[in-house]
Amino acid sequence: MKYIYITFGFIFFALGAIGATMPILPTVPFLLLASACFAKGSDRVNLWFHNTTFYKNHLEEFERTRAMTMKSKLSIMVPVGIILIFCFFRMENIYGRISILVLLAIKYYVFLFKIGTIKE
Repeated sequence: MKYIYITFGFIFFALGAIGATMPILPTVPFLLLASACFAKGSDRVNLWFHNTTFYKNHLEEFERTRAMTMKSKLSIMVPVGIILIFCFFRMENIYGRISILVLLAIKYYVFLFKIGTIKE
């Protein structure tokens, strides 16, 4: 079972690394998933991950304080919001549109009220 966690950890790490350069993929959620998978899979791989620059630049502060800077929040919320709004107007199915609106509402609720904001 630990090999499955390690494999998924590397997949999520790769997606997070791609997300660091492309605004379409979010970085932090994938790195959080990678961290959880590595923690369950292997202490050695988890230690390696915690020493990477990706972890230190994108996740270390969030895991310690459970908060993000407003710049980080906006860099996640704006591109994803634009994509979801675009999908909303392209969607012809009413259930799909309702799903997108619910997703937008949950996303903004979590980012505005559940995740704290710290000063840069």
